[in-house]
Amino acid sequence: MSGRGDSDPTEIQDVDDTGDAGDGGDAGDVGDPGEDARRARWAAAGTGVLLALVGLAAAVLRAHGTAPTLVPAAYALGAAVCALAAFLGSRGRTRRALWLMVVGAMVMALGDQFD
Repeated sequence: MSGRGDSDPTEIQDVDDTGDAGDGGDAGDVGDPGEDARRARWAAAGTGVLLALVGLAAAVLRAHGTAPTLVPAAYALGAAVCALAAFLGSRGRTRRALWLMVVGAMVMALGDQFD
């Protein structure tokens, strides 16, 4: 604003239809916090279930092979931790669920090293 009474606000900055000041970023995009939380819960629960199913399938396949007993046990333990993460993620504890998924995947990877 130049201080003149007849100045037009559209002359000052380039304003597009979305209300952003022409920077092209998503800084002005304010989402619904409830929708973001719901999306995070679904992502945490879905990823935890997927990791748990993969770990369970690997445990069953390794149990029927010639692998040492520790390998399928590690896969089963990692799958159980990921299932717990899926449960916590569906209840809204997404940060704890993320860390539990990381721990579960690490337990499965560690068990694979014993083969």
